[in-house]
Amino acid sequence: MILHECHAIIGRADTQRRRFAGAQPGPRSIASFALSSSVFCIFRSRLSAGRSSMGHTWLVLFELLAWYSRHARPLPWREPGTSPWAVLVCEVMSQQTPVSRVLPAWREWMERWPGPPEMAAASPAEVILAWGKLGYPRRALRLRQCAVAITEGNAGELPRERDALLALPGIGPYTADAIIAFAYHRRSTVLDTNIRRVLSRLHGAAFPPAHLRKDEVARAQALVPEEDELAWQWNAALMELGALVCTSRSPDCPACPLADRCAWLAAGRPESPAPRKAQAYAGTHRQARGRIMAALRTAHRPLPRGRLLADSGLPESRFAPALDSLVADGLCGRTADGYSLPPAARAPGN
Repeated sequence: MILHECHAIIGRADTQRRRFAGAQPGPRSIASFALSSSVFCIFRSRLSAGRSSMGHTWLVLFELLAWYSRHARPLPWREPGTSPWAVLVCEVMSQQTPVSRVLPAWREWMERWPGPPEMAAASPAEVILAWGKLGYPRRALRLRQCAVAITEGNAGELPRERDALLALPGIGPYTADAIIAFAYHRRSTVLDTNIRRVLSRLHGAAFPPAHLRKDEVARAQALVPEEDELAWQWNAALMELGALVCTSRSPDCPACPLADRCAWLAAGRPESPAPRKAQAYAGTHRQARGRIMAALRTAHRPLPRGRLLADSGLPESRFAPALDSLVADGLCGRTADGYSLPPAARAPGN
């Protein structure tokens, strides 16, 4: 039965592959044809060999990648030839920030700083200004620190190995695995919020645990295909499915390619503790920091403390701890004339 289903899916994929082969070139058709063509050969070779491993996991893979080839958004960082540095910038910007806000900022950064050496030569203030209102501006400083480390210690090239990536400033396990998958097209286990939610529902729970656990990682690793070409696309497709269909609040189960294999749906979509709601922004320490940063970004010279307090519109009780934390994080510099964005730093090698 499983082999019969596999052959049926391959037949549909072959039809799609032939259709794309005759299509007018374009971002969507090129990306979809490349994906369908590459995985098609692997799938058919396994079927021809009668692999005993062609079980239900492979059906999930077939159906997921077929869906992805039709519905993947034509995002610029997915285009062939995108540099590992561009993928890193995208991943850092996309953390806790919607894609719609990331797109214009990412394009601007790629034009201005197409590689680590260009960003390493920029000042912290320039980088923070370019970060704009993406939020969590420490990410901008971490990216610059990472660019300096890559330029000085790795000849301007992003490492390919996980341990070397993890040694860079601002790169944690998720970002390292994402770079391996999406920049170098190699096997890794990418576990962001979207992927964790999809896998959790396939196994019967509405949401994953609040914190990543070893057993969750082990289950996810077991599902990643061994072939590099399939593995990175598996990660990309799961992430897209979670972003577009298997969403947190309003999952569109009828549109899901994995609906027939979803244990959570089969059980009637039982409720489970939802992820903790994010704290309201108004009145938070983060909002206070944001107001101070907004005042500093528009200032053309250092601002005395009193002027900065007035421009921020904050009471002293919120202003003081927020300002102190910005100075401690390196996002704000203090001089005899007042406060400003961080001063220019030395260029690498000087």
